[in-house]
Amino acid sequence: MKRTHWRKSALLLLLGLCWLPAVWGASPVPDKLPAPVAAALKRNGMSARGLSLYVQEVGQGQPVLAVSVDTPRHPASTIKILTTVTALEELGPAYHWKTEAYANAPVHDGRLDGDLYLKGYGDPYMVIENFWLFLRALRAQGLETINGDLVLDQSYFAREPGDPGEFDNQPLRAYNVLPNALLVNFQAVNFRFIPRPGAGGLRIIADPLPANVEVENRVRLTKGSCRGWWAHGLGLRLRHNKDTTRVVFSGTYDTACGENGLFRVVSEPAPYLLGLFRTLWSQLGGHFTGGVREGTVPDGAALLYTGYSPPLADIIRSINKYSNNVMARQLLLTLGAEHAGPPGTTEKGAAVVHEWLKQRGLDFPELVLDNGAGLSRETAISARHLGQVLLAAWRGPYMSEFVSSLPISSMDGTLRKRFSDDAELEGQMHLKTGSLKNARSLAGYVLDRAGRRMIVVCLHNGPRADTAAGEAVQEALLKWVYERP
Repeated sequence: MKRTHWRKSALLLLLGLCWLPAVWGASPVPDKLPAPVAAALKRNGMSARGLSLYVQEVGQGQPVLAVSVDTPRHPASTIKILTTVTALEELGPAYHWKTEAYANAPVHDGRLDGDLYLKGYGDPYMVIENFWLFLRALRAQGLETINGDLVLDQSYFAREPGDPGEFDNQPLRAYNVLPNALLVNFQAVNFRFIPRPGAGGLRIIADPLPANVEVENRVRLTKGSCRGWWAHGLGLRLRHNKDTTRVVFSGTYDTACGENGLFRVVSEPAPYLLGLFRTLWSQLGGHFTGGVREGTVPDGAALLYTGYSPPLADIIRSINKYSNNVMARQLLLTLGAEHAGPPGTTEKGAAVVHEWLKQRGLDFPELVLDNGAGLSRETAISARHLGQVLLAAWRGPYMSEFVSSLPISSMDGTLRKRFSDDAELEGQMHLKTGSLKNARSLAGYVLDRAGRRMIVVCLHNGPRADTAAGEAVQEALLKWVYERP
């Protein structure tokens, strides 16, 4: 009897172990909004209909929160996570871009009686300082006078159709710049506004100032309170002539606004590079009076110099911490060119990302990558799958390089001014943020009060999600994650 009873008990226990997961597995993950998040939505008059939340502790098999996690959402700039993680693992953190200078004629006594060719390979961070160093190295090779033209070889990337103003009708904004294999200083000029009440009004400084760009200052300095230095009364117009561009500022500027800066695109890529080259080459003691055109380096041209970018591990810090769109797009095109051969295209780059996911057993049927930067209404991914990308990055060989590229709460990047009123949250979060009209997102890692590393994804699409109200919902979620028992 005892043996039979033991067998029945063992059978019941076995059946119970099989049955319990089935019952518990019917709802293994809380799918209701945490009370603070629900309260924040209600307080700001917002609906939860477009909100997806995914929270999972690193090292655990199941998330601790999953709300609408399989619904495709617009991720805005958080999609840069997928682009940069793929690039780190496919190209390696020490990957460098190169830029080359060629001459189609011999250089004698510092004189080139021919054209100077500059060939780009997609360097996303050829800022003005690095371009100056590149040209200085050319001067150090002995080149002084160029009697031909400046020829730009952009062939490493395909010239894909696009309009800088297509996304939001803001073609002068630097975030709308289109990719180029030879992209210098994001094709932009930084205008600094310095009020001088007792010394002639408002001073406007352009840095850099291409030789073919002129600045006309018609701004009147006023003494009122600052009501928004740019949108209130200041205006910008461009006047393009045959060889120059005149940037005209007009309107009023309040002294109380202090110093400010404006990063704007004022000319097309070729004239911008021509003007910038003339300015810097002259400053370096060189002589150049030629024009500019696009073309490919001819066979037999002599390589004068090769410059290299900072390593990829450094580049992705600028992409993620400051959400640089054109750099992310350059990165996706580079992936395509490196893996499928030049010219790099968006389609080739997206194929590399999908293959990276496939190799890790990740199937994202809803994924629409588009340009890899998130500056798109077509890009889509679910919160669960973006969380899986973060988990794959944590388990990957370059976890440290990736995590260090994300903004740190209250310290740098797009999180520098967030959570500054809560000392306990300072430095506890590495999060990529994103924002478009009616879309706000964040994704990354939170070290909670108990010392647990949590993956957090919040994709919020809907009216006013991109406003302060949407930000309040995010902060309620993050505080709940941090304080969770």
